[in-house]
Amino acid sequence: MKLHDILIIGAGLAGMRAAVAASPDLDVAVMSKVHPVRSHSVAAQGGINAALGEDDSWEAHAYDTTKGGLYLGDQDAIEAMCREAPEDILELERLGVIFSRNEEGRIAQRPFGGAGFPRTCYAADRTGHAILHAMYEQLLKRRIAVYEEWYVTTLIVEDGVCRGVVAWDLIHGGLHAIRAKAVILATGGSGRVFLTSTNAVINTGDGMALAYRAGAPLADMEFVQFHPTTLKGTGILITEGARGEGGYLLNTLGERFMKVYAPQQMELATRSTVSLAIGQEILEGRGVDGCVLLDLRHLGRQRILERLPQIRALAMEFAGLDPIETPIPVRPGAHYQMGGVRTNQWTETGIAGLYAAGECACVSVHGANRLGGNSLLETIVFGRRAGIRAGEYVRTVAPQALRNDQLTTEQARVQRLLAQEGSVRAWQLREELGQTMSLNLGLVRTQESMSAAISAISALTQRAASLTVQDKGQVFNTDLVQALELECLLDVAETIVTSALARQESRGAHYRSDYPVRNDQQWLKHSLIRRTFEGTVLTHEPVTVTRFPPA
Repeated sequence: MKLHDILIIGAGLAGMRAAVAASPDLDVAVMSKVHPVRSHSVAAQGGINAALGEDDSWEAHAYDTTKGGLYLGDQDAIEAMCREAPEDILELERLGVIFSRNEEGRIAQRPFGGAGFPRTCYAADRTGHAILHAMYEQLLKRRIAVYEEWYVTTLIVEDGVCRGVVAWDLIHGGLHAIRAKAVILATGGSGRVFLTSTNAVINTGDGMALAYRAGAPLADMEFVQFHPTTLKGTGILITEGARGEGGYLLNTLGERFMKVYAPQQMELATRSTVSLAIGQEILEGRGVDGCVLLDLRHLGRQRILERLPQIRALAMEFAGLDPIETPIPVRPGAHYQMGGVRTNQWTETGIAGLYAAGECACVSVHGANRLGGNSLLETIVFGRRAGIRAGEYVRTVAPQALRNDQLTTEQARVQRLLAQEGSVRAWQLREELGQTMSLNLGLVRTQESMSAAISAISALTQRAASLTVQDKGQVFNTDLVQALELECLLDVAETIVTSALARQESRGAHYRSDYPVRNDQQWLKHSLIRRTFEGTVLTHEPVTVTRFPPA
């Protein structure tokens, strides 16, 4: 049994930034179910926010973030993120991230939705790719141990303290208990609860489910952001940077319809506003084959090749068109989970020794609607904070006697899964779950649709108890991993629907046609959902308001 000071679950930007931030005299390890540079952070396109401009300020960034999140974000955490953002960007530059440059040679910044200033730093339209590879170089430079292609099945929690994980070694097979004085969850989002999503197939809410089963609360799970522009038929992300560079959204009449919904900000209104506007245009018959058109032609060939090369390549490969000559058919798609494992602004959860950062966590800085460019920033700021705070914690913790009871329990669970025979397969249930969530908890929700989703999820959970893993082997058993991921998806889906049913208002990404108005008097509060021995318990807690009262 191996023992580390800090074990980080997830090798995306939050996880790697935490590893780099932890003190070099500590034994730090990173565990990931994929190779680190295949983490979903690599898919982030548009940029990362920071108030670097002479006319900009962290206070303005904090205000835009608070307002964009419909005042549901905790303002102490928002202020910490926005205040520390400029230094974190400069640190990334020192670590080797090659940002695009303006004419003066400074880090280039483009406008993004909901922002009062062009504060989104970028590396063409491959920003996540650029940062992730630079961070992986730092992991190699520091010789930080990486458990590559390991899948965590449970947290080891003893006497209310997290002391490690039980994980399946995909390459060699078999379960192992990995001990640690502190565990940091950095497992990313849960977009795959929906059928069509911008998320990678690995984004199955694993970290959220692990914390939830261990008794830590999840917060604000009802707030799932739909990105306004995903490629027709595939759900592939078409970055907000395309609109930041000046792209137009057109309906079938050739109109820039955002002038009706957000006449001042137009295509750069907040994501929830643009998504709902696109949905309305399609609903009222002004769509183009279930989509609207993203028109970049007026930007010119040189600008598209320089600023949006990946978007052009994606459109050519997956839609068979060149955006230099033809508009791109787009529609909203599931993109980002604003909720997650509830933490304070130093990433501490409700369980001692357990931390969470990035999309799997809810600090909460995004409130009811995340601004583009703030997700990469969250991974860097709070990944760093997690590494620092976990490092401080482990210096106070003495080594504990080793126990094997949770390893034994997990071995029995996996053996039971492998032994079951029948016709129900994990991929079938996963597809049915995605269809249920997309149909009933898409852009618009109602009491009726969400009640139908709860019933369907309950039935799927019962069927999942007898699913069959056809591959009985030990090595690279992806069939087994899919079965374990399905359990996480079902848990996360239940928390989303339960929280959404309770919130009787519309706010940001949570739009209920039966309660279409935002209600600060009753619902300016966080949803907290826990799993207890008695069942699921939903409670609420106040939002932290400092300098920006709700308006």
